[in-house]
Amino acid sequence: MTHDLVTSLHPLLTAEASAEAYASGVEPGDLEQAVWLRLLERLEADGPPRDPHRWLRSAVRVEARRTRRTSRDEQPYETEPAGAAEHEPEQLALAAARRRTLRDAVHRLPGRCPRLMEALLSPKDLTYREIAGELGISQGSLGPERSRCLECLRRLLSPEVAAC
Repeated sequence: MTHDLVTSLHPLLTAEASAEAYASGVEPGDLEQAVWLRLLERLEADGPPRDPHRWLRSAVRVEARRTRRTSRDEQPYETEPAGAAEHEPEQLALAAARRRTLRDAVHRLPGRCPRLMEALLSPKDLTYREIAGELGISQGSLGPERSRCLECLRRLLSPEVAAC
């Protein structure tokens, strides 16, 4: 039973993990491995899911979101204790200025780039599928569109970044 389930879900998991992984900042293989682990835990605790394909799609999104949250909280340790300098008034003012500069540049982007960047930066932590649905474009065109928008954003910010 388990072997048949794994065999039938493998192509779908590969496709779903590839679609979600890069937006999460994780390798597709790592995301696949995490979902396989969740499936094994599920099989041991509750048996196979009623709708395995639906369960798998949901599990990929859950793992991708968990990875994004975890990586966002992780910070490299440098010379000062974690978080010590970031609460100083000067650092807070500089961070606010960077956010304003970024927000202003995003609003100056052409076409649907402002909406795409807002969706990518949303605190709702949207998946590529949700963003594509919100913007009314195919999920496959989201990556190339994102690349074009980021390149345009880089060009807009380069003179401002150099001035800082």
